[in-house]
Amino acid sequence: MLSGVFYWLFNMSIVATLTGLVVLLLRLCKKIPRRVIAVLWVIPFIRMWVPFGIGGRYGLMTFLSKFTTKTVTVYELSPRVVITQTNIARVARTYDPITYKVDLVGDVFAVASVVWAVIAASLFLTLTFLYFFTMRELKNSKHLYDNVYASNQVTSPVVYGVFRPKIVLPASMTDHPDLEYILRHERTHVRRRDNLRRVLAFAAVALHWFNPFSWIFLKCFLADLEMACDETVLQKCNESEKKQYALALVSGAEHRTVFVSAFGGAKIRTRIEHILSYRKMTVVSAIAFSALIVAIAYFLLTNAS
Repeated sequence: MLSGVFYWLFNMSIVATLTGLVVLLLRLCKKIPRRVIAVLWVIPFIRMWVPFGIGGRYGLMTFLSKFTTKTVTVYELSPRVVITQTNIARVARTYDPITYKVDLVGDVFAVASVVWAVIAASLFLTLTFLYFFTMRELKNSKHLYDNVYASNQVTSPVVYGVFRPKIVLPASMTDHPDLEYILRHERTHVRRRDNLRRVLAFAAVALHWFNPFSWIFLKCFLADLEMACDETVLQKCNESEKKQYALALVSGAEHRTVFVSAFGGAKIRTRIEHILSYRKMTVVSAIAFSALIVAIAYFLLTNAS
């Protein structure tokens, strides 16, 4: 049973890697806003979580099926709509239950599945412990206003919590001159529910810990999430405010104990360059990028037809 679960997870991880590599390539195009890239990162993480997919004639998996992949039908909704699983490993003889073409392969998956389960469970328990330990440490935070708190337990402004997030400031910087821009940034994280995205991404990587690409994707996703947050803030800033926002970022680099977490998640120099070169998205470009997201999602999320 566990060996069969790991077999399909292994296949899911390969597919997630292929889709993530496509997002990495798109990430190299500087003209694509990081808000768009941050949305596209959802695709490989969906591939890490969801084993099923609907067939599509023009998807990546359909193209690869000519060379290496095979699909296993799970449920047929209609002659044209079939839910399938992508089988890239192709070392199984039967799928319900899983039996292998070579006994040695079955033994390898049996051992590997136990190792995977033990380490994945340990990572989930560690993440859960760290989350609740941190929340407990912040119980004595002083409420300032709205969802903003002050605490001696933090050295930089951060957002804690997933469903009822709090902005927690160091007690020493509640009257800092750059506080307005920090709060804009953190409130944008709250509105975008970025903490929930982070938790789901960390959980997906804990599930696929054996895949080195999953850790690379997580690092890039977290960096792009910060720059996407910057772009959302800058969308409502004039030129003067944009420069002030960049100066606040420089200040954060000079006084790391105050700013690095609030504005952290990507290299400071890269983010400053991105902020100063950022151009607001027009209605036309927003529509065009939305169409791009839909097209890429179809290309990467559909299985071979």
